[in-house]
Amino acid sequence: MRNVYLDYSATTPVKEEVLKEMIPYFTEKFGNPSSLYDKGLESKDAVTHAREQVADLINAKPSEVYFTAGGTESDNWALFGTAEKLKSKGNHIITTKIEHHAILHSCAYLEKEGYEVTYLDIDKDGRISLKQLEEAITDKTILISIMLVNNEIGTVQPIKEAAAIAKKHGVLFHTDAVQGLGNVDIDVKDMGVDMMSMSSHKIYGPKGSGALYIRKGVVIDNYLHGGAQENRRRAGTENLTGIVGFGKAAELAKANFKGHVEHCSSLRNYLKDRIISEIPDTYVNGTMENRHPGNLNITFKYIEGESILLLLNQFGISVSTGSACSSTSLEPSHVLTALGVPVEMIHGTVRFTVGDFTTKEDIDYVVDNLKKIVARLREISSVNSKKGW
Repeated sequence: MRNVYLDYSATTPVKEEVLKEMIPYFTEKFGNPSSLYDKGLESKDAVTHAREQVADLINAKPSEVYFTAGGTESDNWALFGTAEKLKSKGNHIITTKIEHHAILHSCAYLEKEGYEVTYLDIDKDGRISLKQLEEAITDKTILISIMLVNNEIGTVQPIKEAAAIAKKHGVLFHTDAVQGLGNVDIDVKDMGVDMMSMSSHKIYGPKGSGALYIRKGVVIDNYLHGGAQENRRRAGTENLTGIVGFGKAAELAKANFKGHVEHCSSLRNYLKDRIISEIPDTYVNGTMENRHPGNLNITFKYIEGESILLLLNQFGISVSTGSACSSTSLEPSHVLTALGVPVEMIHGTVRFTVGDFTTKEDIDYVVDNLKKIVARLREISSVNSKKGW
């Protein structure tokens, strides 16, 4: 049986070059980067190099990159660090209805602590209104947080324009770029963002390693307290192997960016064309423009997406019914709900995401089996409907 992985937005495999770079730091070069003897200094140099590699990918200064345990910590740090630091200035935060739960749940917590949060709507393409954003700003607004690329429908938001609005009103701007890193062109200087969250395991690096870009001059409170690591801004012994792997993955992402985007978008479009033309009553969620190059979010009418997922799995095919972070939830996708998709159609939705190791033969194998699975599930659904089930 063929094995086809089409859930690259959930996580990516660690590339061979990345693993090769990491291995010595498990066994030979294992020193604590805070130690002053040779083994420690050797590790510190490795962390410094990785910081340079990540900074180079986003056109930042190395001193503006702070390593974390992943995208969730970075998001939490940006929100809680800003809220605590600027609480004397105001208590209002602006975000969107389609953010990752690392943002939404953090905002919900802050609301319980007395903060006010405005959740922006999205249009039929999944993009925010810049007019609504500007109208939402008050003299109490201290932070705007808008994700760069949505993890479910792949929509790319107008971050540069949104950040410019924030700057005009003297408000800090953060973007969750976990899904965007390595998949869309990122230049933090050109975008004008104050903070940006990143994660290693979305760009063929190891899990448990991420970073928060904090523009020089921006001061927020620390999220973790303890030692003096990360220039006294993020305590805890550095995840040396994870940081080294993240750095190498960032280096590869920059070198392979054009080829990666072309490869993924070509196969994604081929997958879309085959599904839409060969399987009736199927719909793409979100616009095909301004979209993650590997993302395809499809609704199959009259059937459950979870049933499709489980049957595809029997053929060795891995996909998602939404975000991997909420795959165990029975609640309808908050992203598709915000998009205006009816509840019954939301439950018939599958997210496919292709990556560097996906082939055309993989796509053909998926669609050939998907056609049979959808036809069979609709047949069962039709029979049950006639029986009044």
